[in-house]
Amino acid sequence: MIALDREQARRIAVRAQLLDACRPDSLVAMVDHLTLLQIDPTAAIAPNVDLVSWSRLGDGYDHSDLRFALEEERSLVEHSSYIRPMDDIGLILATARDRLHPSALEWIDANAGFRADVLGLLAAEGPLTAAEVPDTSQVPWQSSGWTNDKNVDRMLELLCRTGEVAISGRRGKFRTWDVPDRVYPADLEIPSYDDARAVLDARRLTSLGIARPTSKPQGEEIGAAGLGEPCVVEGTDGEWRVDPDALAAAEQPFEPRTALLSPFDRLVYDRERALELFDFDYVLEMYKPAAKRRWGYFALPILHGDRLVGKLDAKVDRKARLLRVFAVHEDFPWDPAIGDAVDAEIGALAEWLGVVIAGEGYGSLWQ
Repeated sequence: MIALDREQARRIAVRAQLLDACRPDSLVAMVDHLTLLQIDPTAAIAPNVDLVSWSRLGDGYDHSDLRFALEEERSLVEHSSYIRPMDDIGLILATARDRLHPSALEWIDANAGFRADVLGLLAAEGPLTAAEVPDTSQVPWQSSGWTNDKNVDRMLELLCRTGEVAISGRRGKFRTWDVPDRVYPADLEIPSYDDARAVLDARRLTSLGIARPTSKPQGEEIGAAGLGEPCVVEGTDGEWRVDPDALAAAEQPFEPRTALLSPFDRLVYDRERALELFDFDYVLEMYKPAAKRRWGYFALPILHGDRLVGKLDAKVDRKARLLRVFAVHEDFPWDPAIGDAVDAEIGALAEWLGVVIAGEGYGSLWQ
């Protein structure tokens, strides 16, 4: 069995997530390799889709690039809670049952008239926002959470997952919905479930580089689904799976850089993997009372080379046009080179956001 030390495993993971010095050529190429961008509305710094894109592409990235790819070029597509390559949409629709609870399908069946009303309206007048779709439900959606009685939103979301409705774009912050024929390619093919699952599993392992053989899904599967080469990693228990191409690429020199990551970044999304490979303890603390937070409301993990070295506690004050830096948490005492590199990356973040840094820190960047 292949044996890796933790440095080798970390470098495989960092390279696979496009976080070494070799940046991707374009936004579409980046999403194609990563397979997805998770959509999250929290914008303490910037929305997740933008933070993840900036951390890979640098200051050349602008949100208008994403909008163009989604709404004009149609090379990317929003589906449920993710942005994905349009080329993958057939695979996603083929595996829809993985993302649908039987009770959701029962609710759609119980609202056959409502479903027909939604599809007929979109065909005649789409694209429309959810607010422009009347609620003609026969059976309300029941939930203990925020979706309770949100019948239009739930019907549109579930029909999107089954492939009967598509997200065509955004009107401000609100999604616009349409029939798939006006969003997806005319020659769209839906493969068999088994074929689609195999392709998606292989693409996920390529994007991760190294993962546990199986895992409990966290919204989206995070394990290797039994694919890849079996290996062990020094200092960890049990078996891992490594992507063969990533293993071959590991023979080449590793070119490091420093990056500020979103809390939803796939390098740290699997918290157990981040702890085992990077010795990185992290929890998103936005749902905790302020007094119980160790690192901050929306602390950004800090990557330096092949190590996760700390967290940035900061927030953008858009009215004052300031990046307010409350703390830079060092997971261990940094040498000056790490501090300088982190300073430079915080400065690059502020420049990209078009704001000025306010806070106490390491260098001349700070006011």
